Amino acid sequence: MYPTMNAIDLAVADMDKTIAFYAKLGLEFKVDASMPDHASCDLPGGLHLMLDTEQFRASYTPGWKAPSNGSRTFLAFEFPSPAEVDAKFQELKEAGAKEVTAPWDAPWGMRYATLQDPDGNGVDLYAPRPST
Repeated sequence: MYPTMNAIDLAVADMDKTIAFYAKLGLEFKVDASMPDHASCDLPGGLHLMLDTEQFRASYTPGWKAPSNGSRTFLAFEFPSPAEVDAKFQELKEAGAKEVTAPWDAPWGMRYATLQDPDGNGVDLYAPRPST
């Protein structure tokens, strides 16, 4: 039997700033009243996205330290249209997100863009391009 991968946990430097960033993508995190250094959000399809402060993560993962040279994590968000990718990219950039790759037409048939969340995790925005 294989395990079910049903959750992603991100270690964050500033819980409020990270929650505000992902709210702009439509995610609604709930902070755990008994553990204020932990928040979670249920996503469609049964996936669960969690946020833990760096201090909380380090308290239960001996030896863990926040990466100093960037992240290896990219969360990808699909949009219904290329125009919505462009609009959301601009909105997030104007709100202070760091641009990694401006929207472009990828050869695999998608409109694609990448930004960073407040902790440097990659956030991909994409939509299928209409067939020509």
